[in-house]
Amino acid sequence: MIYKDFGKTGKKVSMLGFGAMRLPMMKSNDKEIVNEELAVPLMQQAFDMGINYVDTAPSYCESLSESAVGKALKGGYRDKIYLSTKNPIKDDSGDNWTKRLENSLKNLDTDYIDFYHFWGIGLEGFNSWQGLKHGPIEAAYKAKEQGLIKHISFSYHDSPANFKPIVDSGIFESVLIQYNLLDRSNEENIAYAKSKGLGVIAMGPVGGGRLGAPSEKIQGLLKRQRVSTAELAMRFVFTNENIDMALSGMSNLNMVKENFEIASRIDRLTEEEVLHINKMIEENKELAKLYCTGCNYCRPCPQGIEIGRILDIMNLHRVFEVTEHAKQAYFELINGLMWQKSASADKCTACGECEKKCPQKLPVIQQLAETHAALA
Repeated sequence: MIYKDFGKTGKKVSMLGFGAMRLPMMKSNDKEIVNEELAVPLMQQAFDMGINYVDTAPSYCESLSESAVGKALKGGYRDKIYLSTKNPIKDDSGDNWTKRLENSLKNLDTDYIDFYHFWGIGLEGFNSWQGLKHGPIEAAYKAKEQGLIKHISFSYHDSPANFKPIVDSGIFESVLIQYNLLDRSNEENIAYAKSKGLGVIAMGPVGGGRLGAPSEKIQGLLKRQRVSTAELAMRFVFTNENIDMALSGMSNLNMVKENFEIASRIDRLTEEEVLHINKMIEENKELAKLYCTGCNYCRPCPQGIEIGRILDIMNLHRVFEVTEHAKQAYFELINGLMWQKSASADKCTACGECEKKCPQKLPVIQQLAETHAALA
């Protein structure tokens, strides 16, 4: 395993982190629960192999992930493994923030958390907490003084344009941020966070597992050898020198071993290969523009449909052939699980306003219908 300096934290972390959001599950009394007989030894095997960072959250795995992680850290692992979890901030109350922290400490059966994240924050909410007496930021500093958390961190799903002011606040020591082969929108932000001394972790290196599905288009991006879509996606992330770790949700030992082997390889993609991959992706994006250029002249849609974004997601299916990835992205968009929210494409009333404005004269109504049929 390769280890990297984690920003200015003074810690060295394995390039592969264990994401405890896809632990093996089982049915019990008609409920889905974590199969701890499989999950606990799986995490401990990963720790024995050299992975020294585990990430969880209060709601993962039917709200049972933290408890399973806590059990995996018993038996001498706690002081060897960096533990990360998150605070799903729901209001401006520092007292409530602290209650959620205390609940995680109880679930994890530990006295401290190494990297404690403000979970999925955006700039608007963050600005409202700065300088707020008895607010979440004040509570975080107090918890750090008490030794309940070692480092204050954040995970990010807001617009890329809103990222830098949060880093510039100087509050956070590490960031967990989306980055993969087909979603490089935060590439500049990743470099910026690194330059400011933050530890940087990429989440979704294989798109939540969706880039693990075979894709002839993606597999053909590497000229010298043919590798699996998942391997290429992971190696692409590891090659970015501004990333300290890729966090992968792993549910069985084969996944752990495969990702471990990729993370342990010294031969990264060459600069020429990265440039070639980027060039081919951009060429495919140009092909995608035959369908929609993303000019957004069609906005606003009377029904609240983000037409440009939806058709962009459709191109992931139509051009890159990563259909499961596109389906999940569409689901997240129409359910408000990303920084942007849209009405579903089937809410189109065929009013024709978008087609009147489209400079390419695209059959937008038809394409919206096709998108919903393919991805819903």
